Amino acid sequence: MFKTRILPALVLVTGLFGCSSNKEEKPVLTPDVQYVTAAQRTVPVYTEYVGQTLGISDVEIRSRVEGWVMSIHFKEGDRVQKGQLLYVIDDQPIRTKIDAAEARLAETKTMMTKAKADLDRVEPLARMNALSQRDLDAARANYEAARNEVDVADAQLRNARLELSYTRILAPIGGIIGISDVQVGDFVNGSGMGKPINTISSTGTVRVRFPVSENEYLLFQARKRADSSRVTSLSEIPVYLVLSDGSRYAEAGRLDLANRQVDAATGSLLLQAVFQNNQGLIRPGQYVKVRFQTDEYQNAVLVPQQTVNQVQSLFQVFVLNDSNKVAPRVVQPGPRVGSNWIITSGLKAGEKVALVGSASIQPQVTVKPSAMPWNFDSTLPQ
Repeated sequence: MFKTRILPALVLVTGLFGCSSNKEEKPVLTPDVQYVTAAQRTVPVYTEYVGQTLGISDVEIRSRVEGWVMSIHFKEGDRVQKGQLLYVIDDQPIRTKIDAAEARLAETKTMMTKAKADLDRVEPLARMNALSQRDLDAARANYEAARNEVDVADAQLRNARLELSYTRILAPIGGIIGISDVQVGDFVNGSGMGKPINTISSTGTVRVRFPVSENEYLLFQARKRADSSRVTSLSEIPVYLVLSDGSRYAEAGRLDLANRQVDAATGSLLLQAVFQNNQGLIRPGQYVKVRFQTDEYQNAVLVPQQTVNQVQSLFQVFVLNDSNKVAPRVVQPGPRVGSNWIITSGLKAGEKVALVGSASIQPQVTVKPSAMPWNFDSTLPQ
């Protein structure tokens, strides 16, 4: 009986010790975390706007007389000189009109000569009372009417000759001419109400027009009043151009004008900048980005954009302390500058900010930090 009782007790004790030895402690992991040190700089803030290019002059070519296009004297898309012949319109109907006007002028001159001769005969007779004053007045009226008819006929002839000159369409400016909307044999309307038959653009200097919001315009004016030494007039601000492929145009431009009114439909104000285009790289109709300085932050705190996490309207960064532990901190961001973000409150220059990404790191967990190379100056707009 004694042996039977002892055996289950030994088995139970053995089982308890066996379970305790099977438990293994999990090793503590030290995650690798990269960090950057918040920098402090005086940062110019640039704003970009989408605009469209135009020539410094874009002149539409329209026919001032109606008729058939007889010949074209330019190569489409080529450069033309001011005064160069572009189109010739059929002038035969106008030449017929000139012949009729010349005949009419000759007829009126003959009538005026006859009326002058009648007046010359009547005047001495009227002085001798051989004819009445009424006869003299009638002779003078006939002469004045005949002279007026000459003036009318002469004006009609000059107008017909002017119309004849319009049958030869000359380039009003020098520049690049576009693709013609009419070809030889087409009929053109001289009313000037239809589509232009072509356009010439002078592109040695180009314009870029772009809208800014009414609020941005008012903010700019407020900054100008607050500190005139930092915010200059529109014409003194250098403007940079970013082309559609992302490259920056070599020539800096300047703001040229602002429209007289805000567009009531869009709530925006149209601005215009001008750029030299000596290489002919820019053509009218291109969509570009216009960038210029709109503000400046003194002693701004900067961090890369990827260090700032946003959850709805809340912005936070993960600050690395001296114990190599990260802690979330709510910050107030300012404008983005290049690939950086200005932090207006919640972070000081010199503090280490961790790049945790989507990783979940508890505040009490010790991390293994490593500095990430960050040339913040190279990411600022120039």
